[in-house]
Parts: sequence; C-alpha cells; structure tokens
Amino acid sequence: MQKPDIKSFFHEYLRRNNLRITPERIEVLDAAMASKSHFDADQLFLHLKKKGSKVSRATVYNTLEKLRDSGILVQYRFEERLAKYEVALNNQPHHHLICRSCGTIEEFIDKRVDRMARDAAAFMNHDLQDAILHIYGICPACRKKHPSQP
Repeated sequence: MQKPDIKSFFHEYLRRNNLRITPERIEVLDAAMASKSHFDADQLFLHLKKKGSKVSRATVYNTLEKLRDSGILVQYRFEERLAKYEVALNNQPHHHLICRSCGTIEEFIDKRVDRMARDAAAFMNHDLQDAILHIYGICPACRKKHPSQP
C-alpha cells in the first residue's frame, strides 16, 4: 500500500517546480509505487493500459522522469537494456545481481560491499554519496536450462 507522504512529497515537488498536479501524473505515481520489482517505462505503460487507463506513453515517460528527478524513483541502466526504475524513497540501500541470459534482477544487502565503497572513496579522497554494485552473471534457473552456457 502506498504511503501518503510519498504522494504529498510528489505534489510538493511539482508545486516547487511550477508543474501541474494532474490525475495522469498521480496515476503513474500510484502504478510505480505499487510495483514490487524493477520496471521499465513500457512495462508500466502496458500495465496501465491493461487496467483501462487513458494515460499516454509520453505521459508515462515524462512522469517517470519527474519521479526520478524528485528522488522518488531511481533509474538504472543494466548493460545495454532499457532504463529500469525502482522506488528509492524509504528503500534500504542495496545492490543487484543481473542475469545476462534472462535479465532477472535480484537485490541483496551486504555490509562488506558498503564498507569497501567507503574505504575506496576515502582512499581516493572522495566524499561518498552513494554506492551501488551491479554483478552480472547467469542465474541458477538459466544455468539449469542451459548447462553449457558459461
């Protein structure tokens, strides 16, 4: 269930940037917040269409951009695939395992990775703001289907 503070946060972001609060933008926000996994703009658009929405593809893309800019969503590009989104607000920092065969994305939390990022930033005299590790490989299901695949 969507937390009401996220909707208020988005309303405030739109007001601060002199952007209109429209039912279509709120519909895209609601659908994005209801997503339980990473999604791309077309997946969200098709999901909305299946539910009978009249929201245009352009509105979905534009609203996702605003949700990203507001900090509600984070956008990733896993290899050459389409941009994927996930909820950023109220989300615990985590990392990703991405299957190169089927594209499945699994999240994990490991304090050792976080510690390594802090140490590397300190060694290079950087102020660490964020650290996300993407690990690419072949998931167990794909290995089972194609045992000869490296």
